[in-house]
Amino acid sequence: MMSQIDKLFVALGATNAGAAVALGAIGAHALKDRLSPKMMSVYHTGSQYHLYHALGLMLVGLVALQLPESNLMELSGWLMLGGTVLFSGSLYLLAITGKSWLGTATPVGGLSLISAWIVLAVVILQVS
Repeated sequence: MMSQIDKLFVALGATNAGAAVALGAIGAHALKDRLSPKMMSVYHTGSQYHLYHALGLMLVGLVALQLPESNLMELSGWLMLGGTVLFSGSLYLLAITGKSWLGTATPVGGLSLISAWIVLAVVILQVS
């Protein structure tokens, strides 16, 4: 049986996957003639990482299902969600607005995503 946190991360992952596809489609169709090639590339990077980490959130939820006592799994999920918002969100906004200061959040989001994957690996390696 799934706990609330398992369900939450799987549902957040699925919701993020849908959002990543929708935002990717907006970029590919509605923004392609409005953004410079450089900003289109920035937007595309945000969309790619958004989708990858949506799948990662679902993975966290499914692994957490097998490890219900692990607080680190929950930490991994929150780091992944926050990192996605900061990393992909800042790239989307940077591409659309051209405001370069928005890019300052991108590395913080990237570090959060890296941390989420490291925490996930540590938890899995601790399983006996």
